[in-house]
Amino acid sequence: MPLGGTAREAAPVSALPSIRSQLSRALLGWSVVWGLAVAAAIMLAVSLEVDELLDETLQESAEVLAVLLTSSPDAVLAERLRGTGRATPGESGGHFAWQLVGREGLLLRSPRAPAQPLRSTPTPGFTDTSDWRVFGTALGDDGRMLYVAQTMQERREAQIEMGLGSALTALVLGLLGHLRLRARVRHELAPLEALSQRLAHHDPTAPGASLGPAEREELQSVHAAIDDLGHRLARRVAHERAFSAHAAHALRTPLAGIDAQLAVALRESPPAAQPRIKRAREAAARLQRVVAALLALFRSNAELMRRPVDLQALLARLPVEGLAVDVQPGAALDADADLVAAALLNLLDNALRYGAHRVLVSVTEPGTLRIQDDGPGVPAARRRALQQAVDQAADGSGTGLGLRLADLVARAHGGRLVLADVVAGFAVDLSLGQAG
Repeated sequence: MPLGGTAREAAPVSALPSIRSQLSRALLGWSVVWGLAVAAAIMLAVSLEVDELLDETLQESAEVLAVLLTSSPDAVLAERLRGTGRATPGESGGHFAWQLVGREGLLLRSPRAPAQPLRSTPTPGFTDTSDWRVFGTALGDDGRMLYVAQTMQERREAQIEMGLGSALTALVLGLLGHLRLRARVRHELAPLEALSQRLAHHDPTAPGASLGPAEREELQSVHAAIDDLGHRLARRVAHERAFSAHAAHALRTPLAGIDAQLAVALRESPPAAQPRIKRAREAAARLQRVVAALLALFRSNAELMRRPVDLQALLARLPVEGLAVDVQPGAALDADADLVAAALLNLLDNALRYGAHRVLVSVTEPGTLRIQDDGPGVPAARRRALQQAVDQAADGSGTGLGLRLADLVARAHGGRLVLADVVAGFAVDLSLGQAG
């Protein structure tokens, strides 16, 4: 019965939601919404504040110009420009425009001011036209009005520039806050990842096994529950080991007696009955080998006893009647000799039962033992099904006891049993790991 080494295909695993990704998406969404809301509020507040500041600037500019126009000693210049509509020399225009309007019309204006009066009737205070924001103030009692104005376009540009700058700053701060919160979430979730890594290497059946102290208060109950579950599992495994060892030990004496009685019966029975007695004795011998394997697996001292194993010498002590066993010259490995013997006994017994006549035992690579026979073999699909059963079955269902015991030996060494894909016959690879 050759066994293939084709790896078990991984079963599709449905994608589960990630705490980190969900928190990151939620933080990003709320950061964007909050940033936009804050940006909109800032833009509105800045727009109102800029509008108020510009109005104050218009009013203050009007007061300054009013003082200059009423107290200027250059009466000749004022008289020369009165009513001409020309700009005052030296005006740069700036961000504002101004007009001096009397009863007879436009008296003075800045370069940016329109050629027509901003208001047709004297209008003090703030007023708006389609293109201008105007502040008017009276100069004296002769009906003259000073108008200081700013274009609506400039006011909108100032509001937009200030609002966008403030909103962009708010968005940048929101993004920085999001990145900071995301890093904080990653930091706070790190203990969960550390816990999963510790669980991956945690053996609850080891003496004194414990996950150790929790890194966060919320994980203390998780650590306590896992440790309690591990202790209960360890007690159950210990009880099962003790029961299995006791049962196997109790079977050894009656099995030895049965074998002795069958040997006597074989010598004393007539030739016609001898084949049947011989088959019964072979069955009893197989049962003795299984019991020996169980005793090796469930001995009271569960710790591995690794030491160099000479396979030639080991197999010389494990004869299987009717099966020729060849050993690779110089083959040796570092492993627990009792457990390896138990695995070999069961695998050799399997080979004999399924029609093999010769078995080759070799070390294909450090720590890997191969047992290959010349049996009829099995189809590739059956080999893959057997491999899957070996990998998945916690109770040994779907596989023979020999394969299950050999797999337990391999796992006790930190390895696994692989059904090797060979051209002919049957091959099993026992990965036994390396000495630590």
